[in-house]
Amino acid sequence: MPTPLPSFAPSFERFGPSVPASPVVLSAPHAGRDYPPALRAGLRVPIRALLPLEDRFADLLALAARGGETLFVQRRARAWIDLNRGEDERDPKLDEGATIASQPLESAKIRSGLGLVPRRVAGAGEIWRRKLSSDDVEARIVENHRPYHAALTEALAAARARFGVAVLLDVHSMPPLGTGAQLVVGDRFGRAAGSRFVARLETVAQACGVACAINTPYAGGHILDRHGRPGQGIHAIQVEFDRALYLDAQFDAPGPGMAETAQMLRAMIDSLADEAIGGGVALAAE
Repeated sequence: MPTPLPSFAPSFERFGPSVPASPVVLSAPHAGRDYPPALRAGLRVPIRALLPLEDRFADLLALAARGGETLFVQRRARAWIDLNRGEDERDPKLDEGATIASQPLESAKIRSGLGLVPRRVAGAGEIWRRKLSSDDVEARIVENHRPYHAALTEALAAARARFGVAVLLDVHSMPPLGTGAQLVVGDRFGRAAGSRFVARLETVAQACGVACAINTPYAGGHILDRHGRPGQGIHAIQVEFDRALYLDAQFDAPGPGMAETAQMLRAMIDSLADEAIGGGVALAAE
């Protein structure tokens, strides 16, 4: 049974009908540009120093590509809480409610300062003036993290019930890579999605002349781990777009490539829907 949604206003927006009109459900969890007053008051760095944490304008990219699909866009900034981390990925160096002993294994992300609440940012170092109270972090989990995941769970279950299969496409962006790849598709090394869906995304990228890598260096995170259930007909894929594809030269505003990149994302959505519906009988048994 889905987790009941809270009575307070969520920090995300949902676009699309209550029952998904497509087996493909879209998510943009890191595009938020809402920096609450409590966040601003606690910073030791200027707001602009936090921009590298954003998937800058990935929400506009997803909205431009979206047809009738259900889309979730987180509006709260990632610096407030990271929806792509598990609730247990709390950083003991920042969060008074976290201890190393309470975690089964401290992840590399936590050690680098990129846990459930980010502690550091590239180029600026430590973000916060002081440690956060356990109650503060718990409130962020209850008000921001859980509602987003509950809504995703509900939408994917509804899509699965309607079409026999559901595919979550989690839209992210990345800085340019030294490898030359401008698109990285992650499926948790095959654990979060059927390989046929990944192959369809590779085909679209090739047709668009965009170099594509699989799972390296981004294989996906908590969102794919939590929602990808290929054996139950629910697949989850993360796609990382090089910001040079759709932003300006400063990676600060939409650039001349936005429309073309949105067309590529639209083709990806269509290919996933075609694979899901065309192979729905077989996929439902995976």
